[in-house]
Amino acid sequence: MKRIITAFVFTGILISCNSSDKTKNAKEESPATVTVTDRTSNDIKKQLNAIDTDKALIATALMAAPKESRSGCKVIGYNMAGEFVTLREGDNEFIVLVDNPNQDGFKAACYHKDLEPFMARGRALRAEGKTGQETFAIREAEMKSGQIKITPGSTLHIYYGAKTVYDPETSKVEGAQLRYVVYIPWATSESTGLPKAPNAPNHPWIMNPGTHRAHIMISPLPEDKE
Repeated sequence: MKRIITAFVFTGILISCNSSDKTKNAKEESPATVTVTDRTSNDIKKQLNAIDTDKALIATALMAAPKESRSGCKVIGYNMAGEFVTLREGDNEFIVLVDNPNQDGFKAACYHKDLEPFMARGRALRAEGKTGQETFAIREAEMKSGQIKITPGSTLHIYYGAKTVYDPETSKVEGAQLRYVVYIPWATSESTGLPKAPNAPNHPWIMNPGTHRAHIMISPLPEDKE
């Protein structure tokens, strides 16, 4: 009988020891999992490239355009040599403006081709050294006289962010987001019912109401913004 009891006790000790070893091994292995996760995270970061070629400028700027239209967009803007050129011809209704590599951060835009005279006039005035206020006033006067025009409902998509690195596989710029504009010249909050400030993230509102540059703005905002 004592032998039987002794056998049970010995078996219990072995089971307890094995359980303790498994728990210990599990705890010892957990840091390795973290290391793998950290290593994977580092590998992802290493995949990001600087936007330092004309090809990269085109690829990242096209992210401002609707996905189904990107293959047919005309692409213009400053190349890596600092020249304002047509980087690619297009055959649809969109023009894409690449990020200016000589400016901080990232900002590309896509707009309807009917807006090109208005956009080109703004670029020309800024090249002459005109301030933002002067450019605004000159284009407003030219809109009133009919020299340039904006077709109501014309759209502008802006892809922007603080960083200038991108994933070459997806062309997405790290941290970049989209802002949308729909031009409605001379419209007001009263004539449209749009608020003069956003009520919540991605809600439409009217900017520059009552002017030639009145437009519906849809901007991403922090969820906790009051």
